[in-house]
Amino acid sequence: MSLLHIAWFRFKADVSPDRIAHHLASCRELVGRVPAVRDLKCGPNLSDRAAGMTHGIVVTLADQAALSAYLDHPAHIPVAEALKGDIAELRVMDLQT
Repeated sequence: MSLLHIAWFRFKADVSPDRIAHHLASCRELVGRVPAVRDLKCGPNLSDRAAGMTHGIVVTLADQAALSAYLDHPAHIPVAEALKGDIAELRVMDLQT
């Protein structure tokens, strides 16, 4: 089994496209830097069914224990904090698969 850590969010109106691209690139760079991460995908939402959320991220982890290792990893913390600073709305779900 594995765990999917899924977040979908909407950036604040004044966040530039370049800043958004930087955030997404920083997220992608966590692959290989955070051992708990098996895979990570992120990008803009293409659906009109996401209640206004503009972007999303899906992180594949081994299990529930790996979620804590990911969230508390020193490479993840500054990426997450910078992202949170530019987000107007955030939803998170963790699914065991």
